[in-house]
Parts: sequence; C-alpha cells; structure tokens
Amino acid sequence: MKKTITFLCAVLTIVSCKKEEKKEMKEIDMSVTYPVTKKVDTTDTYFDEQIQDPYRWLEDDHSEETKAWVKAQNEVTFGYLEKIPFRNALKERMEKLWNYERISAPFKEGKYTYFYKNNGLQNQSVLYRKDEAGKEEPFLDPNTFSKDGTTSLGGINFTKDGSLAAYAISEGGSDWRKVIVVNTDTKEIIGDTLVDVKFSGMSWYKNEGFYYSSYDKPNGSELSAKTDQHKLYFHKLGTSQKQDKIIFGDKVKRRYVSGYVTEDENYLIISASTSTTGNELYYKDLNSNGGIINIVNNFETNNGIVDNMGTKFYVITDYNAPNQRLVTFDIKNPKQENWVDLIPETENVLSISTGGGFIFAEYMKDAVSNIKQYDYNGKLVREVALPGIGSAGGFGGKKEETTLYYSFTNYTTPGTIYSYDPKTGKSEIYQKPKVDFNSDNYESKQVFYTSKDGTKVPMIITYKKGLELNGKNPTMLYGYGGFNISLTPSFSVANAVWLENGGVYAVPNLRGGGEYGKKWHDAGTQMQKQNVFDDFIAAAEYLIKEKYTSTDYLAISGRSNGGLLVGATMTQRPDLMKVAFPGVGVLDMLRYHTFTAGAGWAYDYGTSEQSQEMYSYLKGYSPVHNVKAGTQYPATLVTTGDHDDRVVPAHSFKFAAELQEKQTGPNPTLIRIDVNAGHGAGKSTEAIIQEYVDIQAFALYNMGVRDLEK
Repeated sequence: MKKTITFLCAVLTIVSCKKEEKKEMKEIDMSVTYPVTKKVDTTDTYFDEQIQDPYRWLEDDHSEETKAWVKAQNEVTFGYLEKIPFRNALKERMEKLWNYERISAPFKEGKYTYFYKNNGLQNQSVLYRKDEAGKEEPFLDPNTFSKDGTTSLGGINFTKDGSLAAYAISEGGSDWRKVIVVNTDTKEIIGDTLVDVKFSGMSWYKNEGFYYSSYDKPNGSELSAKTDQHKLYFHKLGTSQKQDKIIFGDKVKRRYVSGYVTEDENYLIISASTSTTGNELYYKDLNSNGGIINIVNNFETNNGIVDNMGTKFYVITDYNAPNQRLVTFDIKNPKQENWVDLIPETENVLSISTGGGFIFAEYMKDAVSNIKQYDYNGKLVREVALPGIGSAGGFGGKKEETTLYYSFTNYTTPGTIYSYDPKTGKSEIYQKPKVDFNSDNYESKQVFYTSKDGTKVPMIITYKKGLELNGKNPTMLYGYGGFNISLTPSFSVANAVWLENGGVYAVPNLRGGGEYGKKWHDAGTQMQKQNVFDDFIAAAEYLIKEKYTSTDYLAISGRSNGGLLVGATMTQRPDLMKVAFPGVGVLDMLRYHTFTAGAGWAYDYGTSEQSQEMYSYLKGYSPVHNVKAGTQYPATLVTTGDHDDRVVPAHSFKFAAELQEKQTGPNPTLIRIDVNAGHGAGKSTEAIIQEYVDIQAFALYNMGVRDLEK
C-alpha cells in the first residue's frame, strides 16, 4: 500500500506560541508518501472468532523485509521532520539548556566515596570516586564502552569491604546484560564476564561471589521471544558461569525472581512473582546448612523486606493495608499472621527507606511527598522539613552512615541534592544545578477534575506565569495510568523548553497508578482498564473547558503503558486532540503476552486467552484492532526503538501500518524508529535530546506554529 498525504503549506502567517504576526514565507511542501507495507493472510481464532493480523510479518525482527521497512519509514519520517523550519532552533536551545553539570548523591564503599557526574552533554554519566585524601578520579566511564554511546552502565554492586565490584552493561538499550567483576583498587577485571543476564541486580555474599537472576536463553529471537521462567543463581568468583548454582526457580515457574543479602550478611532474601503485582517471600539462613524457608506463600499482596536487626525483620506490605504499612516479625515465626504493625497504614500511600540507623517513611499525598523519620522501635523522631511542594527521594544508606542524602524536585525546580544529618534533622544544599532556566517565571497548579463515572482525579498543570486562558496555548497532556506507578512532580529540561515556548504541560494522576494505593491501582486494571482512558479523556476535556487549550492545540503523550493510553485514547476519541505521541507502546492487546516478559503484565491487562469476556474487552480497546478506515486521526508520531526487548517494536510497527492505511484527511502518520535503542534505559544524551526536539517540533508545527518567538 502506497499512500500520499498532501500537506502543502502556503504559509503567510507565522503563529508563535503567544501571538500572531504576518510575514511572507515561501511555500513548504510537507507532502508525505508512505512506504509500501504489504499485507499477509494471517488469521488467529479466539473463542470461535477469527481475527486478521495482516502485518504479522513485522513481528520478525530478524527479517530483512522488516529491516527494509524500518529504513524506509525512517527516511520518510526524518524527511518530514527536517523540513520543519524551527527544528534546528529547538535543538540549539535544548542542547544549551541541557548542558549543565549533574552530580548524583555520593555513596561510600570501602575506602572510596563514589558519585556519578555528567558534564552536561556526555552521552552517559561517568562514575567517579574520591579516596580518603580527597583525590578524585573516574572509576567507570560508560562513554568508552562504545563509539556511538549506545552501551550503558546498568547497575553496580560492591562487596561489604568495597574491594570488589560487579557491574552490568547494556548494549543497544537491551534488557539483556553482561556482568563484569573488577578489583576496585586496580580496576582490573577479575574472572569471566557473565552474559545473558536479565532483570537482575547483583548482591555479594562476603567476597566469595554474588547472587543474580536471569532467564534461559529463549528459542528464536533474543529481542522478542518469550522469557517466562526466571531463576536465581550464585556466581562463585573465579569459576565459569556454566558452573553457577541455581538457588531458586528450577523447580517452580516464576516470571520474576530476585535475591539479595542482608546488610549483616546473615540472610538471603528471595522475592518471587508471576506478574508485576503480588509476590512470594522466602529467606535462607546463610550461617546454616538449612534450606530456603517460605514467609509468604501467595501472590495476593506486595511485600518487601527493607531491613533487619538480628532476627527481627522489617517488611513494607499492603497485606491488610491497601496504602501499605511497615510491620515486623521474628525470623522464627515469619508467617503473615505473626506480623506486627510498626508504622500502621494511614490514608496516604507509604514507602520506606532506611539509613543512618533510622527509618524514613515517605507519605504520598495527592502525588507530592511528605517525609517522617522514625527509630527502629517505631517512635516518631521528626517530620522532615522539605524545601517545598514536590517530590523527595533518597534518605537511604548503611546503618553506620552519619550523613544521608536526598533529592528534591518539582515541575519548575531542577533536581537539587541535599545532605541530611539524621541526628539533628538539619538539611543543607549539597549540589544545586546551574540550569539556564528561570523557575520564578513559571508556576504549577494542582486541580481536581471529574472523570466519566464521577471519580475525582488530580492533575498538575504547569505554565508560564500570566498565561492567558484563551484556548490557544499549545498543551502537552502526559499520562501513564498503570502498574501501580505514580507520576510525581519532577523537572525535565525538555519540558522547560516546552514551557519557554509558551506551552502548557499537564499531568493527571490516572487510575491504574499508585498515587492512592492498591484500590486506585486495581480500579484501572483488567475489566476496569477503560477507567484509565476515561480519566485521560476527562483531563483533556477539562483543559479545553477551562480554556488552557483547545482541540487544535492539544497533544497527548505517553510511553510504554502510557503508549497504550495514547493509542486507546486517540482511537476512541480522534476528535479530541490535534497531535498524538504513542511512545514504545503496548498496542496489540491480543498478543502482547506472547513476547519477552509480556505475560507478566497480565495482572494489569488480563490476556486474550484468559476468558471470552476478557478477550472481548481487550479487543474492544486494543489500539491495533481499533483503527477504522475513513476516520481522521490526529497528526501522529509513533516512537520506538528497534532493540526494545521489553515492549517489542512490532506493537508500534503494526499500529503505524494500520494508521497509514486507514487515515483520512491531511494529518501525517509517521513512525520514528531509533536504531540500536531499546525501551529507554541507557539511551544516550544525544539521542534523548534529538527525540524530544522531534516530538516538540512535530507537535508545534501541526498546531500551526511556523516560527518560535525570539
């Protein structure tokens, strides 16, 4: 199918984000001829109903035809983007704003203090260290791992004495990792490099070796084949990976398994689950020859051991507490019925960190942070005074630490690191970034709007002070709504550029997220997933009603599960927005569970094989299956990476092909495919900046903007 959309712009009017000016400009030919996307006769049968899947061939990431299709689509997409007259100006401003030094909170390992630093435009942040005399040097520089910046550092873990470290690297954005062990004094590599490690941390036991997790190498494509049985291994230093002992997962099938050693090195803690929600808990006494002991034997609750004091264990759980509570138990009687409240459940969602011999309880109230400090007996020490209203994170560290660190940010405040004295409660600025952005010129407002079924949903709207509510402000509505994940206020350079150009940035806290605990999450799962889309649609309607924007100036955006959100919203209400950005989205809801670890998302989505009712519900909103011929869809830029092995790019490929075939009207439907890139983690700074530039340029151009205000 070859289809051309003519988008000739005899541009006589330059519309900036704030005002209109008249100026002669030459005609720009923005016509688009889409590549031919062949259709094949592929049919699946679900409960006696036949469903055609004409673009099934795009699922084959090894196919030369698929690679040729990717190349052809990118040529069309970048050919279009390169014609946008202010694209280069956007990039220059984005790079200038991005070019500031960023330093992480320091952490002490052995005789060195480590921290990450990026000088501004480095593709990957460098791990530095200082010795006890204060001499600073690079320890690991991921920018040297590959020429194009697509190999990244995917995590590091040190032995208790700091003399050894195991670090993981990701190539091309893949979730598959290699693990390398080094002597921290000499930086020399020790032993073999471990390969084919996925969804794993590394946790040392003394200096003997470390625990890690992975799947058996899948049959077929490493990027898309199903990975279903996760296993916990122990790698003994100085031995081959082939000799690594399976600790858990060979006799029971679990999709996600993790293991870590407690700070006192007396216990191994194991978490095992079949989906992204709900987990079993186990422990093993590392000082005895005993086996693995079960603590929680079902997947009905979320449970995480945060610390122990001898045989007394501390667990964060939503067992009998939808908003979570902190409980304790003695290792001799670990079952849930023996758990005792230390910090009871409240009306606000609880998360826990520990450091300096104290417990820090973060309460999320309407998506912003409140922090309370407790001792290990559950006595309140103080409420931590934060710098403002926003998101705080950190306060973690070893028990003996005398100084802890935390970060604070919101939509207008760049992330600032504070040092914190846990004994006095005094905070001091440790590192404040020097960003070329005047936060005082902008403001955020939290509103509560009503969704379709009457539910009140919070949304934070950020914009330049003095914004005129005239319905003509370019607005980016960003959402997620799934997997118990909370969207809390945080600064983004890309959003700062959007705001500078007169844009509005709005983030609703949709059902399916974790902002109000388990009940809020569950209200956006499986047969209630439509609530999430309704919440998002209602957010857009609120912004239009209150004249922040209008249909002609509204873009919707989301990534991963948020890409599904955008895909479902634009197919259900194509009249509501001007532009849509489904990023690395889960878009084929009938087949998502057949790829990589997708089956683990069934708690949120259900599967097409689960029941006829669930199949019909999924088919009813699956973006790939709800693109209708003769419909005018918004201008759409689908984004994905050709090495995304979490949400495979076939989702995006098939959705783009459907849109290109069935789109009516002048709005372009393009797909932007990053090469040698995955789901997002470890992406180079250069690639991140260019993607944001293209998204904003595409949005503004299709809203009628022809030049940016100087």
